[in-house]
Amino acid sequence: MNFSRNNIKPKVQINNNEPDYILFLLVSILITISVMFSYSLTIYTVQYFEYNQFHFFVRQLFVGVLSILIMWGFSQFNPEKIVGRISMSLFIIFFILMAVMPFLPTSLVTESGGANRWIRLPGVSLSPVEFFKVGFIYFLSWSFHRRVMVMPKKMTLKEELLLLAPYFGTFLLVVFLVAFLQKDLGQVVLLGVILIVLLVFANRSFKVFLSLGAGALVSFVILIISAPHRINRIYSWWAMNQDGILAIMPEWVDNYLRIDELPEPYQVSNSLNAIHNGGIFGQGISLGDLKLGFLSEVHTDFVLAGITEEIGLIGLLFILIILFSIIWRIFIISRRVNNPIYHLFTLGIALMIIIAFLINSYGISGIIPIKGIAVPFLSYGGSSMLSMAIAIGLVLSISRTISKEK
Repeated sequence: MNFSRNNIKPKVQINNNEPDYILFLLVSILITISVMFSYSLTIYTVQYFEYNQFHFFVRQLFVGVLSILIMWGFSQFNPEKIVGRISMSLFIIFFILMAVMPFLPTSLVTESGGANRWIRLPGVSLSPVEFFKVGFIYFLSWSFHRRVMVMPKKMTLKEELLLLAPYFGTFLLVVFLVAFLQKDLGQVVLLGVILIVLLVFANRSFKVFLSLGAGALVSFVILIISAPHRINRIYSWWAMNQDGILAIMPEWVDNYLRIDELPEPYQVSNSLNAIHNGGIFGQGISLGDLKLGFLSEVHTDFVLAGITEEIGLIGLLFILIILFSIIWRIFIISRRVNNPIYHLFTLGIALMIIIAFLINSYGISGIIPIKGIAVPFLSYGGSSMLSMAIAIGLVLSISRTISKEK
Protein backbone atom coordinates (compact mmCIF):
# COMPACT_ATOMS: atom_id res chain seq x y z
CA MET A 1 0.00 0.00 0.00
CA ASN A 2 1.52 3.29 -1.13
CA PHE A 3 0.96 6.29 1.14
CA SER A 4 2.26 9.44 -0.48
CA ARG A 5 2.44 13.06 0.67
CA ASN A 6 -0.58 13.83 -1.50
CA ASN A 7 -2.64 11.32 0.43
CA ILE A 8 -2.95 13.33 3.62
CA LYS A 9 -6.76 13.54 3.45
CA PRO A 10 -7.86 10.12 2.25
CA LYS A 11 -11.31 9.75 0.81
CA VAL A 12 -13.43 6.79 1.69
CA GLN A 13 -15.28 5.17 -1.16
CA ILE A 14 -18.46 3.48 0.01
CA ASN A 15 -19.12 0.40 -2.10
CA ASN A 16 -22.62 -0.07 -0.62
CA ASN A 17 -21.42 -3.37 0.76
CA GLU A 18 -22.88 -5.08 3.76
CA PRO A 19 -20.73 -5.07 6.91
CA ASP A 20 -18.82 -8.21 7.84
CA TYR A 21 -21.71 -10.10 9.43
CA ILE A 22 -19.52 -13.14 10.05
CA LEU A 23 -17.35 -11.01 12.33
CA PHE A 24 -20.50 -9.73 14.03
CA LEU A 25 -21.77 -13.28 14.53
CA LEU A 26 -18.46 -14.56 15.94
CA VAL A 27 -18.24 -11.76 18.50
CA SER A 28 -21.89 -12.28 19.45
CA ILE A 29 -21.17 -15.96 20.12
CA LEU A 30 -18.35 -15.09 22.54
CA ILE A 31 -20.57 -12.55 24.29
CA THR A 32 -23.25 -15.22 24.69
CA ILE A 33 -20.68 -17.61 26.17
CA SER A 34 -19.61 -14.87 28.59
CA VAL A 35 -23.20 -14.35 29.74
CA MET A 36 -23.67 -18.09 30.27
CA PHE A 37 -20.53 -18.47 32.38
CA SER A 38 -21.29 -15.29 34.35
CA TYR A 39 -23.97 -17.48 35.97
CA SER A 40 -22.07 -20.77 36.09
CA LEU A 41 -18.82 -19.44 37.56
CA THR A 42 -20.31 -17.17 40.23
CA ILE A 43 -22.23 -19.79 42.24
CA TYR A 44 -19.92 -19.47 45.26
CA THR A 45 -19.50 -15.70 44.99
CA VAL A 46 -23.22 -14.95 45.12
CA GLN A 47 -23.59 -17.18 48.19
CA TYR A 48 -20.58 -15.70 49.95
CA PHE A 49 -21.79 -12.11 49.48
CA GLU A 50 -25.43 -13.11 49.88
CA TYR A 51 -26.41 -11.81 46.45
CA ASN A 52 -29.34 -13.01 44.42
CA GLN A 53 -28.24 -16.05 42.41
CA PHE A 54 -28.82 -14.15 39.17
CA HIS A 55 -26.92 -11.04 40.36
CA PHE A 56 -23.99 -11.33 37.92
CA PHE A 57 -25.98 -13.06 35.19
CA VAL A 58 -28.57 -10.27 34.87
CA ARG A 59 -25.90 -7.58 34.74
CA GLN A 60 -23.80 -9.41 32.17
CA LEU A 61 -26.91 -10.22 30.12
CA PHE A 62 -27.84 -6.54 30.03
CA VAL A 63 -24.31 -5.50 29.05
CA GLY A 64 -24.11 -8.32 26.48
CA VAL A 65 -27.38 -7.36 24.78
CA LEU A 66 -26.36 -3.68 24.81
CA SER A 67 -22.97 -4.59 23.31
CA ILE A 68 -24.56 -6.57 20.49
CA LEU A 69 -26.92 -3.67 19.75
CA ILE A 70 -23.99 -1.23 19.71
CA MET A 71 -22.09 -3.40 17.23
CA TRP A 72 -25.14 -3.78 15.00
CA GLY A 73 -25.98 -0.07 15.15
CA PHE A 74 -22.44 1.09 14.33
CA SER A 75 -22.20 -1.42 11.49
CA GLN A 76 -25.03 0.35 9.65
CA PHE A 77 -23.26 3.72 9.48
CA ASN A 78 -20.86 5.18 6.95
CA PRO A 79 -17.47 5.13 8.75
CA GLU A 80 -16.79 8.73 7.75
CA LYS A 81 -19.71 9.77 9.95
CA ILE A 82 -18.85 7.89 13.13
CA VAL A 83 -15.33 6.41 13.30
CA GLY A 84 -13.36 9.63 13.71
CA ARG A 85 -15.92 11.41 15.87
CA ILE A 86 -16.51 8.55 18.29
CA SER A 87 -12.86 7.51 18.55
CA MET A 88 -11.50 10.99 19.17
CA SER A 89 -14.27 11.60 21.70
CA LEU A 90 -13.21 8.45 23.55
CA PHE A 91 -9.58 9.59 23.48
CA ILE A 92 -10.25 13.09 24.82
CA ILE A 93 -13.04 12.39 27.32
CA PHE A 94 -11.50 9.36 28.96
CA PHE A 95 -8.02 10.88 29.00
CA ILE A 96 -9.48 13.76 31.01
CA LEU A 97 -11.33 11.34 33.29
CA MET A 98 -8.13 9.39 34.00
CA ALA A 99 -6.34 12.65 34.79
CA VAL A 100 -8.97 13.88 37.26
CA MET A 101 -9.71 10.53 38.96
CA PRO A 102 -7.09 11.00 41.73
CA PHE A 103 -8.84 14.24 42.71
CA LEU A 104 -12.42 12.94 42.73
CA PRO A 105 -14.14 12.33 46.08
CA THR A 106 -14.23 8.76 47.34
CA SER A 107 -17.98 8.66 46.74
CA LEU A 108 -17.31 8.80 42.98
CA VAL A 109 -14.43 6.32 42.66
CA THR A 110 -13.91 2.68 43.50
CA GLU A 111 -10.54 1.80 45.01
CA SER A 112 -8.69 -1.44 44.32
CA GLY A 113 -5.22 -2.23 45.66
CA GLY A 114 -4.68 1.38 46.71
CA ALA A 115 -5.49 2.76 43.24
CA ASN A 116 -8.57 4.45 41.82
CA ARG A 117 -9.40 2.60 38.60
CA TRP A 118 -13.18 2.87 38.40
CA ILE A 119 -15.61 5.77 38.41
CA ARG A 120 -18.69 4.88 40.42
CA LEU A 121 -22.00 5.63 38.70
CA PRO A 122 -25.52 4.68 39.87
CA GLY A 123 -25.59 0.88 39.75
CA VAL A 124 -22.33 0.50 37.79
CA SER A 125 -18.60 1.24 37.89
CA LEU A 126 -16.79 2.50 34.80
CA SER A 127 -13.11 1.88 33.97
CA PRO A 128 -11.93 4.84 31.85
CA VAL A 129 -8.78 3.10 30.59
CA GLU A 130 -10.83 0.45 28.75
CA PHE A 131 -12.50 3.10 26.58
CA PHE A 132 -9.36 5.23 26.34
CA LYS A 133 -7.52 2.35 24.62
CA VAL A 134 -9.87 2.48 21.62
CA GLY A 135 -9.48 6.24 21.31
CA PHE A 136 -5.71 6.03 21.75
CA ILE A 137 -5.43 3.56 18.85
CA TYR A 138 -7.40 5.87 16.57
CA PHE A 139 -5.40 8.92 17.68
CA LEU A 140 -2.16 7.14 16.76
CA SER A 141 -3.59 6.01 13.41
CA TRP A 142 -4.86 9.48 12.54
CA SER A 143 -1.73 11.29 13.68
CA PHE A 144 0.71 8.79 12.13
CA HIS A 145 -0.99 9.28 8.78
CA ARG A 146 -0.75 13.06 9.01
CA ARG A 147 2.78 13.42 10.40
CA VAL A 148 4.75 10.19 10.16
CA MET A 149 3.78 8.21 7.07
CA VAL A 150 4.33 11.20 4.77
CA MET A 151 7.97 11.51 5.85
CA PRO A 152 10.73 9.66 3.98
CA LYS A 153 11.96 6.44 5.52
CA LYS A 154 15.61 7.38 5.09
CA MET A 155 16.19 9.78 7.95
CA THR A 156 18.85 10.03 10.62
CA LEU A 157 18.05 8.51 14.00
CA LYS A 158 17.97 11.99 15.54
CA GLU A 159 15.51 13.23 12.92
CA GLU A 160 13.24 10.25 13.45
CA LEU A 161 13.34 10.56 17.23
CA LEU A 162 12.47 14.27 16.96
CA LEU A 163 9.63 13.36 14.62
CA LEU A 164 8.26 10.84 17.10
CA ALA A 165 8.99 12.89 20.25
CA PRO A 166 5.37 14.15 20.65
CA TYR A 167 4.13 10.54 20.69
CA PHE A 168 6.73 9.53 23.27
CA GLY A 169 5.68 12.48 25.42
CA THR A 170 2.01 11.54 25.12
CA PHE A 171 2.78 7.93 25.97
CA LEU A 172 4.85 8.89 29.01
CA LEU A 173 1.89 10.88 30.27
CA VAL A 174 -0.31 7.82 29.75
CA VAL A 175 2.28 5.74 31.65
CA PHE A 176 2.08 8.17 34.56
CA LEU A 177 -1.73 8.13 34.63
CA VAL A 178 -2.16 4.38 34.22
CA ALA A 179 0.96 2.76 35.69
CA PHE A 180 1.65 5.12 38.59
CA LEU A 181 -1.74 6.57 39.53
CA GLN A 182 -3.83 3.50 38.69
CA LYS A 183 -1.05 0.93 39.27
CA ASP A 184 -2.01 -0.92 36.10
CA LEU A 185 1.21 -1.93 34.35
CA GLY A 186 -0.53 -4.50 32.15
CA GLN A 187 -2.49 -1.86 30.26
CA VAL A 188 0.68 0.17 29.73
CA VAL A 189 2.44 -2.86 28.24
CA LEU A 190 -0.53 -3.43 25.93
CA LEU A 191 -0.58 0.19 24.72
CA GLY A 192 3.20 0.26 24.35
CA VAL A 193 3.27 -2.81 22.12
CA ILE A 194 0.48 -1.36 19.97
CA LEU A 195 2.41 1.92 19.64
CA ILE A 196 5.57 0.14 18.49
CA VAL A 197 3.81 -2.18 16.03
CA LEU A 198 1.83 0.66 14.46
CA LEU A 199 5.10 2.52 13.99
CA VAL A 200 6.32 -0.47 11.98
CA PHE A 201 3.40 -0.01 9.60
CA ALA A 202 3.93 3.76 9.58
CA ASN A 203 7.12 3.36 7.54
CA ARG A 204 9.74 3.93 10.22
CA SER A 205 13.25 2.50 10.17
CA PHE A 206 14.61 -0.47 12.10
CA LYS A 207 17.04 1.62 14.14
CA VAL A 208 14.10 3.43 15.70
CA PHE A 209 12.72 0.15 16.97
CA LEU A 210 16.05 -0.82 18.48
CA SER A 211 16.10 2.49 20.33
CA LEU A 212 12.48 2.09 21.38
CA GLY A 213 13.10 -1.46 22.53
CA ALA A 214 16.03 -0.43 24.72
CA GLY A 215 14.08 2.48 26.16
CA ALA A 216 11.02 0.29 26.80
CA LEU A 217 13.13 -2.30 28.62
CA VAL A 218 14.69 0.29 30.90
CA SER A 219 11.31 1.90 31.56
CA PHE A 220 9.74 -1.49 32.29
CA VAL A 221 12.39 -2.26 34.91
CA ILE A 222 11.94 1.17 36.50
CA LEU A 223 8.16 0.70 36.68
CA ILE A 224 8.63 -2.68 38.38
CA ILE A 225 11.17 -1.63 40.99
CA SER A 226 9.20 1.54 41.78
CA ALA A 227 6.25 -0.44 43.12
CA PRO A 228 6.62 -3.04 45.93
CA HIS A 229 3.52 -4.95 44.82
CA ARG A 230 5.08 -5.54 41.39
CA ILE A 231 8.31 -6.81 42.97
CA ASN A 232 6.24 -9.21 45.06
CA ARG A 233 4.54 -10.47 41.92
CA ILE A 234 7.92 -11.11 40.32
CA TYR A 235 9.06 -13.03 43.43
CA SER A 236 5.84 -15.01 43.44
CA TRP A 237 6.20 -15.85 39.75
CA TRP A 238 9.85 -16.83 40.24
CA ALA A 239 8.91 -19.15 43.11
CA MET A 240 6.71 -21.14 40.75
CA ASN A 241 9.10 -21.22 37.78
CA GLN A 242 12.63 -21.17 39.20
CA ASP A 243 13.00 -24.98 39.35
CA GLY A 244 12.26 -25.45 35.64
CA ILE A 245 14.41 -22.50 34.55
CA LEU A 246 17.40 -23.21 36.79
CA ALA A 247 17.40 -26.90 35.84
CA ILE A 248 18.91 -26.02 32.46
CA MET A 249 21.35 -23.45 33.86
CA PRO A 250 24.91 -23.96 35.13
CA GLU A 251 25.28 -24.72 38.83
CA TRP A 252 26.79 -21.32 39.62
CA VAL A 253 23.67 -19.65 38.19
CA ASP A 254 21.48 -21.87 40.36
CA ASN A 255 23.47 -20.91 43.46
CA TYR A 256 23.16 -17.24 42.62
CA LEU A 257 19.50 -17.00 41.54
CA ARG A 258 17.69 -19.63 43.60
CA ILE A 259 15.53 -18.16 46.33
CA ASP A 260 14.32 -20.51 49.05
CA GLU A 261 11.19 -20.26 51.15
CA LEU A 262 9.21 -18.22 48.64
CA PRO A 263 5.48 -18.96 48.67
CA GLU A 264 4.06 -20.05 45.32
CA PRO A 265 1.30 -17.81 43.93
CA TYR A 266 -1.95 -19.09 45.39
CA GLN A 267 -4.17 -17.88 42.55
CA VAL A 268 -2.01 -19.23 39.74
CA SER A 269 -1.63 -22.60 41.49
CA ASN A 270 -5.40 -22.96 41.73
CA SER A 271 -5.75 -21.73 38.14
CA LEU A 272 -3.46 -24.52 36.94
CA ASN A 273 -5.39 -27.00 39.07
CA ALA A 274 -8.64 -25.88 37.46
CA ILE A 275 -7.18 -26.33 33.97
CA HIS A 276 -5.85 -29.76 34.95
CA ASN A 277 -9.20 -30.80 36.45
CA GLY A 278 -10.97 -29.95 33.21
CA GLY A 279 -9.05 -32.54 31.26
CA ILE A 280 -10.19 -33.14 27.69
CA PHE A 281 -13.95 -32.87 28.02
CA GLY A 282 -14.40 -30.93 31.28
CA GLN A 283 -16.37 -31.64 34.41
CA GLY A 284 -19.56 -30.16 32.99
CA ILE A 285 -21.06 -26.69 32.99
CA SER A 286 -21.64 -25.47 36.59
CA LEU A 287 -19.80 -28.55 37.98
CA GLY A 288 -16.33 -27.04 38.43
CA ASP A 289 -14.75 -27.36 41.89
CA LEU A 290 -12.06 -24.66 42.04
CA LYS A 291 -14.61 -21.84 41.76
CA LEU A 292 -16.06 -22.92 45.12
CA GLY A 293 -13.91 -20.58 47.19
CA PHE A 294 -10.50 -21.74 45.96
CA LEU A 295 -10.09 -19.49 42.90
CA SER A 296 -11.26 -15.93 43.45
CA GLU A 297 -12.07 -13.61 40.54
CA VAL A 298 -12.82 -16.73 38.51
CA HIS A 299 -15.45 -14.88 36.46
CA THR A 300 -13.11 -11.97 35.67
CA ASP A 301 -9.34 -12.32 35.43
CA PHE A 302 -9.36 -16.15 35.68
CA VAL A 303 -12.35 -16.81 33.48
CA LEU A 304 -10.33 -18.96 31.06
CA ALA A 305 -9.31 -21.30 33.89
CA GLY A 306 -12.89 -21.56 35.15
CA ILE A 307 -14.24 -22.21 31.67
CA THR A 308 -11.59 -24.85 30.97
CA GLU A 309 -12.42 -26.75 34.15
CA GLU A 310 -16.06 -26.98 33.12
CA ILE A 311 -15.85 -27.60 29.36
CA GLY A 312 -12.31 -29.00 29.07
CA LEU A 313 -9.65 -28.51 26.44
CA ILE A 314 -12.13 -29.31 23.67
CA GLY A 315 -14.39 -26.47 24.77
CA LEU A 316 -11.43 -24.14 25.21
CA LEU A 317 -10.24 -25.01 21.70
CA PHE A 318 -13.68 -24.09 20.35
CA ILE A 319 -13.46 -20.69 22.05
CA LEU A 320 -9.92 -20.14 20.77
CA ILE A 321 -11.00 -20.93 17.21
CA ILE A 322 -13.74 -18.30 17.47
CA LEU A 323 -11.40 -15.72 19.04
CA PHE A 324 -8.66 -16.14 16.45
CA SER A 325 -11.22 -16.18 13.66
CA ILE A 326 -12.31 -12.75 14.90
CA ILE A 327 -8.72 -11.53 14.82
CA TRP A 328 -8.17 -13.01 11.36
CA ARG A 329 -11.25 -11.30 9.92
CA ILE A 330 -10.15 -7.96 11.35
CA PHE A 331 -6.73 -8.46 9.74
CA ILE A 332 -8.46 -9.13 6.42
CA ILE A 333 -10.43 -5.89 6.75
CA SER A 334 -7.23 -4.02 7.64
CA ARG A 335 -5.43 -5.42 4.60
CA ARG A 336 -8.23 -4.63 2.14
CA VAL A 337 -9.29 -1.17 3.29
CA ASN A 338 -7.93 1.68 1.16
CA ASN A 339 -8.02 4.40 3.80
CA PRO A 340 -4.61 4.37 5.58
CA ILE A 341 -6.10 5.67 8.86
CA TYR A 342 -8.63 2.85 8.91
CA HIS A 343 -5.88 0.41 7.96
CA LEU A 344 -3.86 1.33 11.04
CA PHE A 345 -6.92 1.58 13.28
CA THR A 346 -8.28 -1.88 12.47
CA LEU A 347 -4.79 -3.32 12.80
CA GLY A 348 -4.51 -1.72 16.23
CA ILE A 349 -7.86 -3.16 17.35
CA ALA A 350 -6.76 -6.65 16.31
CA LEU A 351 -3.51 -6.17 18.23
CA MET A 352 -5.43 -5.00 21.30
CA ILE A 353 -7.43 -8.25 21.31
CA ILE A 354 -4.38 -10.46 20.73
CA ILE A 355 -2.16 -8.82 23.34
CA ALA A 356 -4.88 -8.74 26.01
CA PHE A 357 -5.61 -12.43 25.45
CA LEU A 358 -1.93 -13.40 25.57
CA ILE A 359 -1.19 -11.37 28.71
CA ASN A 360 -4.15 -12.93 30.49
CA SER A 361 -3.62 -16.52 29.32
CA TYR A 362 0.12 -16.43 29.99
CA GLY A 363 -0.53 -14.96 33.43
CA ILE A 364 -3.10 -17.53 34.60
CA SER A 365 -0.84 -20.35 33.39
CA GLY A 366 2.24 -19.01 35.23
CA ILE A 367 4.28 -18.20 32.12
CA ILE A 368 4.46 -14.53 33.09
CA PRO A 369 3.51 -12.69 36.29
CA ILE A 370 -0.23 -12.23 36.55
CA LYS A 371 -1.72 -8.98 35.23
CA GLY A 372 -5.25 -7.81 35.79
CA ILE A 373 -6.30 -7.64 32.14
CA ALA A 374 -9.70 -8.94 31.09
CA VAL A 375 -10.12 -11.60 28.41
CA PRO A 376 -11.75 -9.82 25.44
CA PHE A 377 -15.50 -10.61 25.16
CA LEU A 378 -15.36 -13.28 27.91
CA SER A 379 -14.50 -11.73 31.29
CA TYR A 380 -17.29 -10.38 33.43
CA GLY A 381 -17.41 -6.60 33.45
CA GLY A 382 -19.29 -3.86 31.68
CA SER A 383 -16.39 -1.54 30.80
CA SER A 384 -14.35 -4.19 28.98
CA MET A 385 -17.37 -5.59 27.14
CA LEU A 386 -18.79 -2.23 26.06
CA SER A 387 -15.44 -0.80 24.96
CA MET A 388 -14.75 -3.90 22.87
CA ALA A 389 -18.25 -3.67 21.39
CA ILE A 390 -17.57 -0.06 20.37
CA ALA A 391 -14.25 -1.10 18.81
CA ILE A 392 -15.79 -3.99 16.87
CA GLY A 393 -18.75 -1.82 15.82
CA LEU A 394 -16.34 0.72 14.31
CA VAL A 395 -14.46 -2.08 12.54
CA LEU A 396 -17.78 -3.38 11.15
CA SER A 397 -18.57 0.12 9.87
CA ILE A 398 -15.16 0.25 8.17
CA SER A 399 -15.75 -3.19 6.65
CA ARG A 400 -18.55 -1.67 4.55
CA THR A 401 -15.94 0.19 2.50
CA ILE A 402 -14.09 -2.84 1.16
CA SER A 403 -14.89 -5.04 -1.81
CA LYS A 404 -15.78 -8.49 -0.56
CA GLU A 405 -14.69 -10.17 -3.78
CA LYS A 406 -11.04 -9.17 -3.37
